Amino acid sequence: MPLPALQFSDDQALAFDRVAAALKGAGVDLDAPGLAPAGAGAGVLAVMGKAGSGKTMLLAALTRALVAAGVETVSADWEGRRRRDRRTLAVLAPTNKAASVLRSQGVPATTIHRILYTPVYDPQYERLAEWLAGQRAERPAVEGLTEAALDRAKAFYDAVPSIPGALAAAGLRGSDFIKGWKRRDEPLDIGFVDEASMLDDRGLADLREIFPTLVLFGDPAQLAPVNQSGAMVFDAVPAARRLSLARIHRQAAGNPILDLAHALADPELTFEAFEDRVAEAAARDPRVVVAPRVSADLMARSPVLVWRNATRVRLIQAFRAAFGCPADALLPGEPLICDGIELPLKHRRKRIDLEARGLIKGAQVIYLGPGRSPGFSRLHVVGAEQPQVSAASIVKIEQADGEEPFIPFAAHMGAAFLHGAAVTIHKAQGSQWDEVQVFAPDLFAAAAAGRSEAGIALWKRLAYVAITRAQTRLYWVTRAMLARPTRPLGIDDLRAPEATLSLAAPEG
Repeated sequence: MPLPALQFSDDQALAFDRVAAALKGAGVDLDAPGLAPAGAGAGVLAVMGKAGSGKTMLLAALTRALVAAGVETVSADWEGRRRRDRRTLAVLAPTNKAASVLRSQGVPATTIHRILYTPVYDPQYERLAEWLAGQRAERPAVEGLTEAALDRAKAFYDAVPSIPGALAAAGLRGSDFIKGWKRRDEPLDIGFVDEASMLDDRGLADLREIFPTLVLFGDPAQLAPVNQSGAMVFDAVPAARRLSLARIHRQAAGNPILDLAHALADPELTFEAFEDRVAEAAARDPRVVVAPRVSADLMARSPVLVWRNATRVRLIQAFRAAFGCPADALLPGEPLICDGIELPLKHRRKRIDLEARGLIKGAQVIYLGPGRSPGFSRLHVVGAEQPQVSAASIVKIEQADGEEPFIPFAAHMGAAFLHGAAVTIHKAQGSQWDEVQVFAPDLFAAAAAGRSEAGIALWKRLAYVAITRAQTRLYWVTRAMLARPTRPLGIDDLRAPEATLSLAAPEG
C-alpha cells in the first residue's frame, strides 16, 4: 500500500501496514473511500519500541490517515450526535502530561479517564456546540450570549477545533455549560493508547469494554506498574500481534540523552561505567550536565526524580526551607502531586467532576493560592486543557524521620495532594519535562542492592525511565546537596486560563 508522505524507517513502514491491515479487517480501509459499519473490531495490537524509535510519529501518521478516511475523532469535552454509520477514533494517554505532549505535536489526545466519562451539557449549549461543529445549520439563540460572542466562539472553533475553548472565547465557564459527567455507557470504535507500559490489567480490561479495536503504543524498557509484579500488558498480547520498532529514528540519532538511555541495554555495563559515559557526554554536549547539587529553581516546575521515598521527603523539606516556605502554609508556586480523591461513594458525581477536570491520581499541580472558602485551593493542573480549578483540598506535606505530616489545608473531603518538588521515578512515567534532574545517589543505591526486574538490573530500568523524561536537557546530580534558589517562588510563568471551573466538594 502507498505510505504516507513522510519518511518512515523500514520497521515503521511495516508496523503502519500491519495496523492498516487490521483496520481494514475492521471496516476502515485507509486506501479506499467509504467506511463500513462498525463490526466486531480487530482486537488488541501492540506497537513497542524504545525512546526515539518513532512510536509517536507512527501514532500521529495513523491518526491523520484515519481522519482523512472519514473517521471522527472523539473529544473528551464534547461528543457530537451519535450516528449509526459513524466510525470513531480516540487517542488516549494515562496522564494529563502525556496527553499534553501528544497535543503539542498535533495529535488530538486526551486522558484515559476522560474518555471513560462523558460530559452532560446543558441543552442550549449542546445546540451551540452542534452549530460550532457543523452538525446544525441554524445559528442558535443562547440566553446571555450576544451575536458578537457567538462570532468569537465560531472564529475560535474554526482556528482551534475545541468546543470548551470556543465557549470560553464567548465568555462562558465550564460550570456554565457542563451539568455533570457520566460513565460512558456506549462503546466507541478505535482506540490508540500511548504510554501503554503504564497500563495495568484492570485498565486494559476497562478499555477493551469500550474499544473493539485497540492499539497499544509503549516502551517495554520502562518500569512495569507497581501492582503487576514486573509484567506489562504487552506480555498478554499474542506474539503475532506485537510489532516492534527497533531502529532509532534519524531525528533522535546523535541525541546524547537518548544515546545514554540506549547504552543501558548493554548487559555488561556497570553503574560506574555508566557514570563515566554521562561525564563524557557532558564534556561534549550541553544537553547533558553533571551537577554536584540539585537545583531548587528547577524543582519548582520539574521535580527531581528519585528512587527511594525517604530521599523524596528529604529533598522536599530542603526545597521548602531553601525558599523560606512557612511551616504552616503553602506559598503560591509550590508544586503538588494529586494523590487521589477522598470522597465517599455517595458523592460519586463530585468525584467524577474533580477527576474529569484533570485531578486524577498522579496529576501535577501548581498551588496558586487559597480559595474563597476555607479548605479550598486555587490550582493550576499541568497539562490540562483548562488548567485552573478551585477545589476542596487535603494537602499533606510529609516530614522526615517519621514525624506527623504537616497539613496546611484539610477540607472535610476533596482532592488529596502530596508535595511535588521531588517524585519517584515510578510516578514520573508518562510525563516529560524540558529539563530533568536525576538523583544519581539513589540509582547507585539501587545498583548496590543488586535488585532486578524481569531479568534486567533495577537501576538500569530506573535510569532509563528517568533519563527519557528529559526533552532538552538532562542533569545528572552526583551529590545529596541542594543549591540555593536564584529567584523567589511565583506563578507569573503560568499561562492565563481560557476558563476557570470551580469544583466544590459537598459537606457531610
